[in-house]
Amino acid sequence: MDNPKLMSAQPAETSTAPSLPWRDALKVYLEPATLRMLALGFSAGLPLLLVLGTLSFRLREAGIDRTTIGYLSWVGLAYGFKWVWAPLVDRLPLPPLTTLLGRRRGWLLLAQGMVVAGLVGMALNDPRQGLAPLIWCALLVAFGSATQDIALDAFRIESAETRKQAALAAAYQTGYRLAMIWAGAGVLWVAAWAEVAPAAAATGAAAYQNGAWKTAYLVMAASMAVGVLTVLLSPEPVRRLLPKPKNAAEWLQGVLIEPFADFIRRYKWQAALILSLIAIYRISDVVMGIMANPFYVDMGFTKDEVATVSKIYGVVMTLAGAFVGGVLSMRLGVMRVLMLGAVLSAASNLLFAWLASRGHDLTALIAVVSADNLAGGIASAAFIAYLSSLTNISYSATQYALFSSLMLLLPKFIAGYSGAFVDAHGYAQFFTATALLGLPVLLLVALAARITTTKAPAGRQ
Repeated sequence: MDNPKLMSAQPAETSTAPSLPWRDALKVYLEPATLRMLALGFSAGLPLLLVLGTLSFRLREAGIDRTTIGYLSWVGLAYGFKWVWAPLVDRLPLPPLTTLLGRRRGWLLLAQGMVVAGLVGMALNDPRQGLAPLIWCALLVAFGSATQDIALDAFRIESAETRKQAALAAAYQTGYRLAMIWAGAGVLWVAAWAEVAPAAAATGAAAYQNGAWKTAYLVMAASMAVGVLTVLLSPEPVRRLLPKPKNAAEWLQGVLIEPFADFIRRYKWQAALILSLIAIYRISDVVMGIMANPFYVDMGFTKDEVATVSKIYGVVMTLAGAFVGGVLSMRLGVMRVLMLGAVLSAASNLLFAWLASRGHDLTALIAVVSADNLAGGIASAAFIAYLSSLTNISYSATQYALFSSLMLLLPKFIAGYSGAFVDAHGYAQFFTATALLGLPVLLLVALAARITTTKAPAGRQ
């Protein structure tokens, strides 16, 4: 592994970056570090839908109103505040896990345990009997998932040099989306399979079967074994030897202050522009996504239809987009693909506004989901590579957690009001509004493309 004193954020590729031959650009997908990220991406992707997307489907089917579902999406704000405890994940050992597994893998295993415990709790609680217990368990899943993300992002960044980060990001996204197939389509199929024939007069919330959802969430908890086994079998990245602090004040300086000060020193006033771009780049997708599953329920799509089209076929299209985005980022440069992803992501939301006027139209659903997920995959691969290029490897967990938290904080806060907006104005107007939210992103990408990412001074920890 390269000298950590010399490794830090590298320049994000621009149009002037040297192009790799196509064969070399594709070979990176067969390297061990890339394959590990495929499996660990599955572990990262599994919890997200279960506390946001799939949960909103379950709650709507149970008769919970859209406004409440929108507010409950604020559970996802745990992902937006993970930078608060990221410095601890970056530096704090976890005896005996750190001794046995290493710092990164120890934190990963602890986080995965929290996710499993929270999913079991969500399985055992019925939302019709009260939302509070279910939401507390969902918060545990979100907190554990966010902690896993912190450690996993650092693990990924420290596992390969900067020029390979786009490929690792694409592999991560592939594993992530495969998990979303299982947490999206799989959970719906298991729930449908576990249902018993409802009474003839049962409709709406009366036909809701919590036992079926209990089975589905227990299966999802067991599926986290993929991540646990991968952590146990993966090598720990080469440990960086950091100087021991002389006192508590010096420790706090190095753990809490220096990671943020390093970023400001390198970018000065341009840091505000970069952070603004990060804060709103995925705003169209995140705000729209909260109401997607309630939308499917209200349009009359069945569990099997949503599972097949949105959760499987749509995710396959996202995988294609992630692969294309990773290869194009290495070939053409991250910033060009970042702009392409921003344009496509905003435009695809307009297709949902059109779908709202079609009602239960399976062919139209397939077309809309195809375009939306292809755009999302391209945007995600480029954006993760861009965030990775901004980090200093000495503070990789903390700095990347700051970036990925900022990416979600504002969009998820706004998304909390999405149910109230739909109740007041309807789905078509909601989807159109989310597309318009993406317009400022285009200007910020154009401005950020002029910034050259700078290295930390040699020897700085």
